[in-house]
Amino acid sequence: MLDKSQENQEEQSTPTPEVTEVAGTTTNVDAKAEEEQKATDKAVEEIEEKVAEEAEKDAEKSSIPMLDYATMELEALADNLEKLLKEHQIQQLKANVDAIKNAFNLKFGALLAEKKAAFLAEGGNSIDFQYSSPVKSKYNALLADYKKKRDAYYSELEAKLKGNLETRHAVINELKELIANADTKTMYKSFKALQTRWREIGPVPRNKYNDTWRNYHHHVERFYDLLHLSNDFRDLDFKHNLEEKLKLIKRVEDLAELENVNDAFKELQQLHKAWKEDIGPVSKEHREEIWQKFSSASKKIHDRRHEYFRSLKSQYQSIIEAKLEVIAKIDAYDVSNNRKHHDWQKSIKEIEALRQQYFDAGKLPYAKSEQVWQKFKAATKKFNHAKNAFYKNEKNIQQENLDKKNALIELAESLKDSEDWDATTNIMKKIQADWKKIGHVPRKFSDDIWKRFKSACNHYFDRLHNKQDAVNKEQMAFVEDKKAYLEEIKALESATLEEINAIIEKWRAFGETPRSVRHIESKFYKHIDKLLEGLSMSKEEIEMLKFKNLVNGYLAQGDENKLNSEQLFVRKKIDEINKEIQQLENNLSFFSNAKDDNPLVVNVRTNINNYMADVAIWKQKLAYIRSLDY
Repeated sequence: MLDKSQENQEEQSTPTPEVTEVAGTTTNVDAKAEEEQKATDKAVEEIEEKVAEEAEKDAEKSSIPMLDYATMELEALADNLEKLLKEHQIQQLKANVDAIKNAFNLKFGALLAEKKAAFLAEGGNSIDFQYSSPVKSKYNALLADYKKKRDAYYSELEAKLKGNLETRHAVINELKELIANADTKTMYKSFKALQTRWREIGPVPRNKYNDTWRNYHHHVERFYDLLHLSNDFRDLDFKHNLEEKLKLIKRVEDLAELENVNDAFKELQQLHKAWKEDIGPVSKEHREEIWQKFSSASKKIHDRRHEYFRSLKSQYQSIIEAKLEVIAKIDAYDVSNNRKHHDWQKSIKEIEALRQQYFDAGKLPYAKSEQVWQKFKAATKKFNHAKNAFYKNEKNIQQENLDKKNALIELAESLKDSEDWDATTNIMKKIQADWKKIGHVPRKFSDDIWKRFKSACNHYFDRLHNKQDAVNKEQMAFVEDKKAYLEEIKALESATLEEINAIIEKWRAFGETPRSVRHIESKFYKHIDKLLEGLSMSKEEIEMLKFKNLVNGYLAQGDENKLNSEQLFVRKKIDEINKEIQQLENNLSFFSNAKDDNPLVVNVRTNINNYMADVAIWKQKLAYIRSLDY
């Protein structure tokens, strides 16, 4: 709008200074009205600054569909980026490329974390971790191509904006010349030609947009105000412009009722641009009035937008608080009890769940998110430092375990062809037991060393089993003889000690009984025990003969495990009986005043004597089994 002092200038020969349009100056108004006017002017100024910014970005506006990039895999994201670069202008890609970048970085970051966790689990050092993939290389190349083309476009755009500004200044100067050297026959036609040229000029730098337009508009109004001839043309233009500007005012008033304030503000910018660029001035008597209506209606939308952003700030605060709560949990996460790989894997999953909560809390503008993001990074770094320290130590331990297992492999491979069956079998069994006690080794070696170890052990035990199978085949040849002889013995009702010993010697002479039919051994010795019980011998002697037959049978079979078990059993029985004797002697102390013929006293003493006789036999058994060389 034209300043009042400028409206009255009648410059014909000197250049007119560039001025700023003022919505109108009101005198003799109260302070409240003045404050309202200032608020309206400020709102309009903000709107026009936004119009200037958008005018510069006209070429960047795009109707490219925004796909759901967050659900796409890495390969699909790279393919979509490639397609955008091929099919659309570079200046229209920013929103889509930014969305692709966010989705790709998030997904590749998760993949990288997974790969790094696996690397560390295998004993790798965090500083040695590296990972690349073909899709990442393709994506990086496409992104570099996008940036190169974008930078070239903006360099060209900057030059173009400056050229447009110079062209607009040239039109303004020609307009000044037209006013200064008016030719009543041609001036209106020349003016219309200048208007057409002005509208065809492209955008200018945003910081020059409003001042340039105001300068141009000032001289347009000067032209109409000084146009005394051809009043019919002027009045026709004024009428047309007034009608168009009233339509714009009505549309702005309607926009104030639109629910979506962002959509309303976007259209408002277009209406302000149309007011300035597409529609010329109106007669003096209407200029102030319609400008005030347009400004007041615009301010309503401006105020609604500000209120909307204030509510957004409140939402941002809730998001910030939610994010800070997650950060506090990560920062306070206790890893002091993590001792094993399993513990850390559980913690990694829990921290990853907290990380997801952080991202799910919502998005923030960069200005508000950066400080929170730095706190988040510091908290996760603290956890990662502790995790990496553990896996670094694990790497050293796993290397020691690898050395131990390699030593066992070398020993197993050196013995796999041994013919010293008894000694080697015991060593190989111990090697297998020791292997199980050794902890994890680096994963990249685990399969190979296990295959070597298993191969050596299987080679030896396959040879051992083949030998045993061959022996068992020989043994099975006389099993039928043993069974037949057992039937003969079972027919005996009694026998002397010499006969019993001869029977046992003949039985053993048949050879070792195969494991599959070892039950006939127990049947044989049960019948021998029955024959021994028929001898005129003391209980102690018979017990010892039975025991000797039992352990001698184990010895003949070479069953070392049963001999060891039997010795443990004898020791246990001696301990149990001694405890019983000790308990009975303790009980006897309670009868210190009782007579010796007291029935209770007599019973306790009898039990003590019986237990002492039993323990004497068990001690003989222990002495005998110890005397055996096995």
